Amino acid sequence: MKKQTFLKGSLILMISAAAAKLLGAMFKIPLTNMLGGVGMSYFSCAYSLFMPVYAFTVTGISSAVARMTARSAALGMYGNIRRIRHTGLMIFSAAGLIGSAAVLLLAKPFCIYSAHTPGAVLSVAMIAPAVLFGCITAVERGCAEGMGNMYPTAVSQLIEGTVKVGAGLWLCSYAASHSSQIMRIFPSVHDVRALASAAGILGVTLSSLGAVLFFMIFRIPRKGLPDTSSHMQTRKEIAGELISSALPIGMSAVVTNLTALIDMWTVIGCLSRFGCRIPAPFGVDESELPQFIYGSFAGIALTIFNLVPSVTNMLGKGALTCVTDAWEKKDHFALVRSTSQALTLSLLMSVPAAAGIAALAPEILAFLYPDQTDEAAVCINSLRLLMPGMVCLCVSYPVFSMLQAVGKPSSPLKIMLAGTIVKLAGNAVLIPQIGVDGAAVATSVCYIIILASALWTYSHAVGMHIKAGPIPGIVYSGVMCGASALLMSGMLSRNGTGPACRLIVSTAVGGTVYLLFLWLSAGKSIKQAHSLRT
Repeated sequence: MKKQTFLKGSLILMISAAAAKLLGAMFKIPLTNMLGGVGMSYFSCAYSLFMPVYAFTVTGISSAVARMTARSAALGMYGNIRRIRHTGLMIFSAAGLIGSAAVLLLAKPFCIYSAHTPGAVLSVAMIAPAVLFGCITAVERGCAEGMGNMYPTAVSQLIEGTVKVGAGLWLCSYAASHSSQIMRIFPSVHDVRALASAAGILGVTLSSLGAVLFFMIFRIPRKGLPDTSSHMQTRKEIAGELISSALPIGMSAVVTNLTALIDMWTVIGCLSRFGCRIPAPFGVDESELPQFIYGSFAGIALTIFNLVPSVTNMLGKGALTCVTDAWEKKDHFALVRSTSQALTLSLLMSVPAAAGIAALAPEILAFLYPDQTDEAAVCINSLRLLMPGMVCLCVSYPVFSMLQAVGKPSSPLKIMLAGTIVKLAGNAVLIPQIGVDGAAVATSVCYIIILASALWTYSHAVGMHIKAGPIPGIVYSGVMCGASALLMSGMLSRNGTGPACRLIVSTAVGGTVYLLFLWLSAGKSIKQAHSLRT
């Protein structure tokens, strides 16, 4: 069975992730325009509880199953692969049920007593079943990825995105326009924004169900594969290895998602205690201003911040299979080549994106959120301050996957825990001084430290010296990209050009300048990166 190469597999996943993120933006942006800052605080609060539980139960599954499957495939143990899938489905379906129940049971105490946002209770209840569906999907995706087949993951991501847009927006709109009828079913809900938020978030649950149905219909061919090894692991051995591999990864993901909880607690708490630096917009009560600022920051700035990392995260999935194969076969050249490709590609995508977003933040927000000018105004500086952290997060994802591939699944947990402590301290110190922008600065510092630690750990684990190579050229080209886009935007603004036209023209100019400088300064180094030797 012919496997996809690192570049081909990563390209498939990145295209699907980009399409899924585009669909996600088509869901999140209209949803923000419908719900407003306060409504998005309900939505974001529900996600703040859901994501740590989801991350703990789901995130490590795909990587653990993929790594075990890739190792078995490299050794010709195809019978073992089938046993890995069946065992994984049994174990993690049970974990998903427990996770869904935990989200449901924690809904009221978390929203009322911890987040001080009682309007989010129904939203939390609507998203709880997604934990179970996510666990099932993660096992199936891990099996396919471990076999070097990225198409099932790609298609299931597109199905999720499509269902989320269609069902989520329709349900939110329906709930807002038929609120009096629906409130008879949920008499404890008295806020239309809370009802609309819950309806919109139900679309997320339905999208995860759509992915499960896809894997029920689509069967990955496994029978008839030549089993060249007589060795078969017992179900107990498989279960033990899956749990021991998935648990540290899941805990690392929990720590990652704790940053969202830290922002919710510290932004709302600090602004309530030390005061807000902006007046309350029209239609927002003074007592709701901290929630309004947090909802704007989480619903707009962090949404844009997470767009590019979610795409480069797919590089980690591609790298995991290739690095595992190289590590098990002790192929040092293939290991170095896959490492170089993953780091170079993540920088090639993240650096110009960060430079462009920082330079054109006002135009981007005006284009995406034309009806939410007050919310967008809160996010301009925060979005710019988040960009260094975005680049570091983009590169960290493939490094974490490679650490898992070489048998260091607990390292990301330790690294992320240290970064989260930095994030908490940064928020506590900076938010009282500079408002919500302090949360953005703390996020960037957090991910800079995380990337440096991850690279150091990986290089020592594999005995590899990671050279700078094309990195200076990529960074320089990115700076030129942002500077040219900013200059063009300023020139068009002085001539009275509208935000949409400024955004399109400035993006085109910045992209052209980036490619030109990249070719001049880093083209040779990038080509050499594909054949890097130590």
